[in-house]
Amino acid sequence: MLHLRVRMSTTSPSASGRVVYFGIFEADLATGELRKGGVKVRLQEQPFQILAALVERPGEVVTREELRTRIWKDDTFVDFDHGLNTAINKLRDALDDSAANPRFVETLARRGYRFIAPVRWGEAAVSESNPAVSAPLPLDQRPLDQPPEAVRPKSDFVESDLPAVGRVWSRTWFALLQIMYLIFYILALVRLEEVGVAAGIHLTPLRPETIVSIVLLTAAIGIPLRLYLLSSVAFDQKRLGEKFRRLFPAVLLLDLLWACAPFLILQQLGLGGAIAAMAALLYVPFAQRALIRMAYHAT
Repeated sequence: MLHLRVRMSTTSPSASGRVVYFGIFEADLATGELRKGGVKVRLQEQPFQILAALVERPGEVVTREELRTRIWKDDTFVDFDHGLNTAINKLRDALDDSAANPRFVETLARRGYRFIAPVRWGEAAVSESNPAVSAPLPLDQRPLDQPPEAVRPKSDFVESDLPAVGRVWSRTWFALLQIMYLIFYILALVRLEEVGVAAGIHLTPLRPETIVSIVLLTAAIGIPLRLYLLSSVAFDQKRLGEKFRRLFPAVLLLDLLWACAPFLILQQLGLGGAIAAMAALLYVPFAQRALIRMAYHAT
């Protein structure tokens, strides 16, 4: 491993007093502050310096050697490769980004990194309602040295209606919901005879054979579907948000049918408990959609 001496570099003078906007983020290169939707995001100095180096050259490859020259210098011996990888991971966490499905920072193996999102530059401005929040300049006041193709469409700056939650948490909760449904399916299949008996007692308008057939059919469809979704989110599959949006009508229908499952154990839950459990299960498909949108920014 390469060992070098390290010292923090300062922001380039040309960036002094400048703010760069991308997505719902803004980075003040003069103060070293990153904000998401106007809310300050905690980010250490090294990851911020990497962000500054990347946004100053959007769409271009910034090599690892260039980052070493700009940020790391000759004061303290460190493991440069480990330090750079750690800083990149912290930057991605702050941006809710991922290496497998990048929206901002793209990795080019053994070469470096590239900022792939459109950016817009402007001077730091003070909002009348909140002096601590910088407001973007109108497009007609944009600095003349900023190329037009680097300007992000205005519609892309609309703040999401979803809460700001890290991708790891969103993906973890989504995976746990898939595991929950897998447990439902497996238990129902293992105790299929008991399901038929319970259906005959508590769901008298329907024949037990009909309930058993529905359980068999939906479990046969649901098990491979849940395994697919579980593996996709575990490996952070690209475009999972778009794929889930297409699958959502089938997921919704499947989940609505299984929302009635608590009535098969009415004797254990009681009527009130079964209704409460059904209400919670009716919400779950919409929770899955929200979690996927938070993790993959699908509309």
